[in-house]
Amino acid sequence: MTHQPAEHVKGDLSLDEGGILQLRWPRGASISEADAESAMGRVNEMCGSTRRPMLVDMATTEKVSRGARAVFGRPCQASRIALLGSSPVDKVMANFALGVSRLPCPTRFFTSRTEAMAWLARDA
Repeated sequence: MTHQPAEHVKGDLSLDEGGILQLRWPRGASISEADAESAMGRVNEMCGSTRRPMLVDMATTEKVSRGARAVFGRPCQASRIALLGSSPVDKVMANFALGVSRLPCPTRFFTSRTEAMAWLARDA
């Protein structure tokens, strides 16, 4: 598994053996526009010219700013994105992001990591 260093970074980004990017936000994270810019920059850097599917574990995310949602709505090297959550609040946040923003690639919300990874593996 390839890892990006987490110095001064909120989200932990890794690339698994199957070619799927995994972005995990820490418990209680409040994601700002700068956090989103940093994460998407690291995604693009890790991918280079290859587009890859990405799992975003947002199960313990507390807040996503309007600016961060705008950043997440821009194209990056993710070919499809699975948002993984565990609570009704996660689903509301994901549905808000999915419903309001025009997303640059197929994006779905899951409460099952197994189902999310299976959906992403179709593109890996």
